[in-house]
Amino acid sequence: MDFEVRAVRAGEIVSLIIAANHQADAMEQATAKGYVAIHAKPTTTKGFTGGFTSFKFKQLPHFPLVLFSQELLALLEAGLNLVEAIEALAEKEIRSEVKHVLDSLLQALYEGQTFSAALHLMPHAFPLLYIATVRASEKTGDLPEALSRYVAYEHQLGLVKKKIISASIYPALLVGVGGLVIMFLLGFVVPKFSKIYEGTGGNLPFLSQVLLAWGVFIESHGKQMLIAVVVGIATLGYGFSLSVVRKWITQLFWRIPALGERLRIFQLARFYRTLGMLLTGGTPIIPALESVSGLLQVSLRSKMQQASLAISHGQTISMAMELTGLTTPVALRMLRVGERGGKIGDMMERIAAFYDEELARWIDWFTKLFEPILMLVIGLVIGVVVLLLYMPIFELAGNIQ
Repeated sequence: MDFEVRAVRAGEIVSLIIAANHQADAMEQATAKGYVAIHAKPTTTKGFTGGFTSFKFKQLPHFPLVLFSQELLALLEAGLNLVEAIEALAEKEIRSEVKHVLDSLLQALYEGQTFSAALHLMPHAFPLLYIATVRASEKTGDLPEALSRYVAYEHQLGLVKKKIISASIYPALLVGVGGLVIMFLLGFVVPKFSKIYEGTGGNLPFLSQVLLAWGVFIESHGKQMLIAVVVGIATLGYGFSLSVVRKWITQLFWRIPALGERLRIFQLARFYRTLGMLLTGGTPIIPALESVSGLLQVSLRSKMQQASLAISHGQTISMAMELTGLTTPVALRMLRVGERGGKIGDMMERIAAFYDEELARWIDWFTKLFEPILMLVIGLVIGVVVLLLYMPIFELAGNIQ
């Protein structure tokens, strides 16, 4: 959270914007920078206020972390030191929120803080994983290699996300278009047909009578139904914005046998890839496990804590992962090979690549199976509605003959 701190320095009262966890932390940071802090308060955001309810909309600044890492890596490899590289990035930056982050980094570096400590002052821009990677590189003196590993890590995660998104686009379009067609039939076409068949209800098939009764209801209460649909959509949108609701939905997905296992594989792939990157960069196993705990689902997070405790008591990584259920038979054999060869970090990244390939194959198989089934279901629903509408016409034509 950003705090506005009023402080005094060299006889002048200034305002500072400091990222901190709470008000006292913001004032302590201002004092550490040589200011005399007077007061700190959260930065205000503009909102809309009406009646008894106040709605506040705050757009969090998005810091392009991967682009920053790539540009910083290029400048470091060109021979610039860290401060010169960040100064060059700050000079060319035109976006105010990004420039503010870079200027804050420079200010911390000018004061003699380490790069990881400077990053830690801005958690809204730099995640703990990134800070842990940089902190490990400071011990080995190889920041460019750490940045290169992080960029490659984000690239691999991006490939998996793009695979999932691309696989879900066509089913989403099918559901959207099919839903709109069904809504058009039930909300516009059926009421028109209900007027045509009005007064002949006793001679219609039962399902046609039900469908046309729905048309009469829509014709009489169309505005109320539209308001109810809008309110329902707004309620669903608000519900999905709540973390409690999202967690509940996620738990439901995890309870589906086939889907839950694939979600577990996806989580383990991220877990092993991230852990492997930290271990390869020189981070000890226990701090590395603490850094990646936030990537796991709640049930797996507790297992990870058990594995960390077992490793701290002297068990091998492979045995701890096996006892806590954070591995598969193939991954377990690969972990043991990595331990014998002393390359456990590289082996974890290979395990993540294996999981990613397995997940990609499953996504391909699922989409090839699910898309035809979805098209068949939507086609059947539309066909049944149209058939029920035209069935009285077919019967009338038969009687005429």
